Amino acid sequence: MDISLLSVELLALLFAVAVFAGFVDTLAGGGGLITVPSLILAGVPPVVALGTNKLQGCMGTATATLMMFRKKKITWEEVRRPMLYAFMGAAIGTLILQFVSSQALSFIIPVVLLVIATYFIFSSRIHMAKRDAVITPSTYEKTAIPAIGFYDGFFGPGTGSFFSLAGVSLRAQTLLEATARAKALNFSTNIASLLVFIVAGKIFWAVGLTMMVGQAIGAWAGSHSLLRIPTSLLRFIIVAVCVAMLVRYALQMY
Repeated sequence: MDISLLSVELLALLFAVAVFAGFVDTLAGGGGLITVPSLILAGVPPVVALGTNKLQGCMGTATATLMMFRKKKITWEEVRRPMLYAFMGAAIGTLILQFVSSQALSFIIPVVLLVIATYFIFSSRIHMAKRDAVITPSTYEKTAIPAIGFYDGFFGPGTGSFFSLAGVSLRAQTLLEATARAKALNFSTNIASLLVFIVAGKIFWAVGLTMMVGQAIGAWAGSHSLLRIPTSLLRFIIVAVCVAMLVRYALQMY
């Protein structure tokens, strides 16, 4: 897409959206629930919106993964195989997405966003539930991880939470372990998906790079915040903003 298709004011607004999304994503997750509908409301075609969101979102997962390695919360040996399976699942999901019509995506995206928003508001309670491992490491790597990777490649928002939930519920990982590994897995799926979107030419580069800078600023502000805002309140804000934008999108469409 051509940058001339968007006004400077709208580009500035998307930059501000990315700052806000980066801030809340660092503290509570769910930034994609804000950025995806924002891009669609800005007039970006659905599949290009998903590709552009993947570009600007890579900044956060790359930074988070690097921090997990530096703080020795994860090691290369324990995540390299899961990252490979996650990469393959995401690549397949993004490839299939290229063959879905814009009309179908215009219906699918709002519906899935509402489902994810509903899950997101309750996800913190789900994650805290203590469970025993129900599948072997090999089965987990070859089924659950690529399945979540496929979802990220095809759609995206909430992937980090899904990886964390799977680690806790299927492999009896602690919440800290599952969250740390989820960062690396989400980085792998983002890279796989981004590469496919680049080859397919489905990225609005000017907007994506602008929002990437905004994400970095928001993530920096979030990481240095005193965290006075309760996570539960942030989650409510994210869902409320998401639903409000989807309602506006529906009114705009019909």
